[in-house]
Amino acid sequence: MTLLDYPGHIAATIFTPGCDLRCPFCHNSELVLDNSELEYYPDEVLGFLSTRTGKLDGIAITGGEPLMQEDIGDFIKKVRELGLKVKLDTNGTYPERLKNLLDAGLVDYLAMDIKNCPEKWAQTAGVSGEGAKILFEKTLKSMKYIKESGIDYEFRTTIVKGLHELSDMEALGQLVQGAKRYFLQNFTDSGAILEGSWGAHDKETLLAMLTVIRKYVPNAELRGVD
Repeated sequence: MTLLDYPGHIAATIFTPGCDLRCPFCHNSELVLDNSELEYYPDEVLGFLSTRTGKLDGIAITGGEPLMQEDIGDFIKKVRELGLKVKLDTNGTYPERLKNLLDAGLVDYLAMDIKNCPEKWAQTAGVSGEGAKILFEKTLKSMKYIKESGIDYEFRTTIVKGLHELSDMEALGQLVQGAKRYFLQNFTDSGAILEGSWGAHDKETLLAMLTVIRKYVPNAELRGVD
């Protein structure tokens, strides 16, 4: 149960295994790395949710990357039949699958991670080569579909010292320009980081970054900063 993952709602968080990105600062490394013990049991989850009717407003589906699950649409339909709202987290690399969900009206709130400005997107996402370019182009499609969908949504970027600098914010702001809602999230070390050692910027730097971003998204906010 969570009061944070789906803003304004009491929700259950559903974690799906697997991801097509390898962000080195990822705090859910046990879900991202190949692990034969991690499987996805939608019927078991639905059985659990059916016992929470009247206690939950909805669910927040996160990962990993939920859209890697080919049956995600069927799963969400069954969730909605229970009278629950659906918030979906995504990295944006499955734009057509995302569009199908949006066109079918299956998502009530959507949160998409914007990894970094275009020049540093591949490094931040932990991918390289021609595949990185293809994946980034897919995220641009997803951003477009989300903006045009009419549903409630947010874009967000986890700010990591060593990957995100103040000089990146101009290009990042241009990338998210026109977003309905945008958050710069302060990095926190969960103790299960995928690769390396990472830290957070101080509050002063984050505020300076936010000032630049607000030139492009006036209502942008910081998240996870006291």
